[in-house]
Amino acid sequence: MSDQPLAVFDPLTTYQEYPVREMVARSATFAAEMRRRRTVRQFSDRAVPEEVIRHCLVAAGSAPSGANMQPWHFVVVLSPGLKREIRAAAEAEEARFYREGPADWLAALAPLGTDEHKPYLETAPYLIVVFAQRYGRGPDGKRVKHYYVMESVGIACGVLITALHRAGLATLTHTPSPMGFLNRVLGRPSSERPVMIVVTGYPAPDAVVPRITRKPLDAIASFR
Repeated sequence: MSDQPLAVFDPLTTYQEYPVREMVARSATFAAEMRRRRTVRQFSDRAVPEEVIRHCLVAAGSAPSGANMQPWHFVVVLSPGLKREIRAAAEAEEARFYREGPADWLAALAPLGTDEHKPYLETAPYLIVVFAQRYGRGPDGKRVKHYYVMESVGIACGVLITALHRAGLATLTHTPSPMGFLNRVLGRPSSERPVMIVVTGYPAPDAVVPRITRKPLDAIASFR
């Protein structure tokens, strides 16, 4: 017999059904809203209420996860000193990448005009560093394995970026390689792996974005 406690189930009371015409309209409106979202690399230092970030993190924490282990931790960096330290470490890693990285990867990045300089890591009011927890600890201190960690954290990151966009903020997902320095700088345990830095705030008044296109639906989805 398993010593795991039996799950307790409650009636589903939060689901809300919409008339079909409203479903279509809501889905189309949301799709248009998300197509308006763009990744930004020039941020304003204009203050953003912390309450907005807290609400967006609550939304991210509602994401589904393997066995409901919720294997994520979000570190919100506001300190100018910490942001400066993160920028210095990230730029050192990025300089090495742009100097020694795979030629095909560098060629793919070239049209976007990116390089090792990351001033937004200091300029933006918030850096949200996302960590994936490989395992946790139970009430008795024993190690608890987490399941589908990267899939779960990926979903939570998508919810976070969507929530920040819906709140009226711009975002950038930054993934310096390697990212192990983030554990040291932010004091996170070795059981956690940094996944990305979500840079967020208002875009700079003179912000620009590359002219890109999105793949059409029939190129990214098929119905069988």
